[in-house]
Amino acid sequence: MEINLELYKIFYVVANNKSISKGAEQLLISQPAVTQAIKNLEGQLGVTLFIRTKKGIILTPEGEELYNYVKEGMYYFINGTNKLFELKKLESGILKIGASTSITENFLMPYIKKFHELYPKVEIKVINQLTDVLLKELRNGNLDVVIGSESFKENKDLSFYPLCEIEYIFISNQKSDVTLKNLFQKNVIVQTSPSVARFVFEQIKKEYQFFDIQEIEVVSHRLVTEFVKSGFGLGFVVKQYVLNELENEELFEVDILKTLPKRKIGYVIREHFTPTYAVKAFLEIMKSDNKKR
Repeated sequence: MEINLELYKIFYVVANNKSISKGAEQLLISQPAVTQAIKNLEGQLGVTLFIRTKKGIILTPEGEELYNYVKEGMYYFINGTNKLFELKKLESGILKIGASTSITENFLMPYIKKFHELYPKVEIKVINQLTDVLLKELRNGNLDVVIGSESFKENKDLSFYPLCEIEYIFISNQKSDVTLKNLFQKNVIVQTSPSVARFVFEQIKKEYQFFDIQEIEVVSHRLVTEFVKSGFGLGFVVKQYVLNELENEELFEVDILKTLPKRKIGYVIREHFTPTYAVKAFLEIMKSDNKKR
């Protein structure tokens, strides 16, 4: 049997109001149209749903039984609609972001803070993991977006959208004239594999034949800067992440090489993925801010 949901809606509203006239007023349609709709539904079901009395209309036992089910269905329809409007206005929902610890600490935090200030009712989850793990979670739908370097674009089922460019530099805790010749007499603190910084550093080592360089590996960008501040040696870092320290002369840029690699940071989403309202709002915050740079 073909089900006309509009007839059930009219039935529900009339039953709630116990009046065809009040039901018609709420539905913004004429009384004859309401009466005809009820007759059509009774005809389809083969039962009488209402009994007319001097005080109005009341449900028959069959009507009462149907009403109990329709009421539950309408509850879900109404709540579902309200929930959709909440999501659209970002009064609820969840935003699931994946990124490395370094990118979260040095790049993402201002955007997360701004998003939370604008939409405090949206739950935020930030997952810090290795790139391969984050991409797997993104593919499985457990993450909405991954923030990372342009190396992500190698994956055909994912789309990479650049936001800004970053550059790598060597840093020291004091002003010094380090040359390629005496570089080999110093420790270089660098993030451990499989970080992007480590990947870039390996490219530099290969290009300039830095195979005998003394290294100290640490797990995060923050630890690289802390080791440098403590005098363990030079650090290999993203310049944009240490701008405050460079300005305050806590750290100093060391001009060893004329040119060092630059890379793009951006966001990664699944191909043919329709972002939620929360994801769209968050991406818009990042894109808008980076356009000003």
